[in-house]
Amino acid sequence: MMEVVKIIAWASFYIINGILAFYFLLPVILFTISIIIRKDKKNSANSNNILSEQIDFAAIVTTHQDTRFIPPLVDSFLKQNYPNFTLYIVADDCETTHLNYVDKRIVILKPIKALHSKIKSINYALSNFIKPHKVMVIFDSDNLVHPDYFQNLHLYFEKGFKVVQTHMLSKNTESTFARLDSVGHIYYTFIERKVKMQLGLHSAILGLGIALDTELYKEITYRDTIGGFDKKLQSQLAIQVKQIGFAEDAIVYDEKIEEGAALERQRTRWIYTYFKHFKDSSNLFIAGLKTASMGRILLGSSMLRPPMFLLLIAAFAMMLLAAYIKPGLSFLWIALLLIYVINFILIIATQSYQKGMLNSLIFIPYLISRQLKSLLKIRSAKDSFLKTEHQKIIYIDELLKNEPI
Repeated sequence: MMEVVKIIAWASFYIINGILAFYFLLPVILFTISIIIRKDKKNSANSNNILSEQIDFAAIVTTHQDTRFIPPLVDSFLKQNYPNFTLYIVADDCETTHLNYVDKRIVILKPIKALHSKIKSINYALSNFIKPHKVMVIFDSDNLVHPDYFQNLHLYFEKGFKVVQTHMLSKNTESTFARLDSVGHIYYTFIERKVKMQLGLHSAILGLGIALDTELYKEITYRDTIGGFDKKLQSQLAIQVKQIGFAEDAIVYDEKIEEGAALERQRTRWIYTYFKHFKDSSNLFIAGLKTASMGRILLGSSMLRPPMFLLLIAAFAMMLLAAYIKPGLSFLWIALLLIYVINFILIIATQSYQKGMLNSLIFIPYLISRQLKSLLKIRSAKDSFLKTEHQKIIYIDELLKNEPI
């Protein structure tokens, strides 16, 4: 009996080490692949294509109890180089008397009864479309869109994509926390979107800047309408379409966290939704195995991946444990973590579109300490939405003055 327990214990030890090693090795492999294929494939649509039609977009913006960011957002839409869109602003529990626009492409929707849900707000917009739209794009109220956003995005749907995640960049990068928040997005945009797009695999989506076929969205079902909107959507879309695309050249700007307390609230909400939607993530991974779809397998595994600071804690725990029971493995962990850190720095150095990102890496230990605090507050996310408060009101012209894009 003891021999069986010993075998199970050793097997569990190696399985855990193998899973952890996979999550640290995969980014290194993807970065290496990207270098090899960079000259062979372009991660964008060909702008020289002759278009058979001009796609009609519905841009849906959900805002809750705050319309401060609507004027600059609308301004960025009115400066689009592509005219065929309608912007639907769902002002949930908001005062809208000051939101008056002459342009008929700007539609203000005010639900009679407060919705208090992003999913409900999206559905409200769908039920109030002034005309049919082939593609819908979901935004947050604090977003700004680059003037070429729709001009670049529509090429992907002309090529046959049904779901496309657009490229999120930071609206603000002045504070240390804003840059640290941006660094995380740069890293995951590269390994979860850019390289996978190059390889013809599913790209991960965000809760903003996600464009998809309108009729396809209507087929999506939700068990509930609170929290984890993007995770619910992603797990179902990845099963229904061949590839979730990534439009690197369709840029949307999003406000980043400016202070530690706000970051804790955000990370607490993210950690809670990770555990809440663990079953959805598992279902996608299993569906990938059943269909032998590498895209679904990798996307499902990334959804199952714990937050990076938890992975790092687990890796150090395994390294210390191995030092006592398997010293050779401990040295392998040291080498792997060192390679991972170097690879992380190289990704940020080569993929940053905005200034100051590389210099902010020295503050990552402080970020990890804040994330540990957020883990201790996870119970609060069950009883409260923990809304992230935004402050940066800026117009697209001012933003683009300091951007190289």
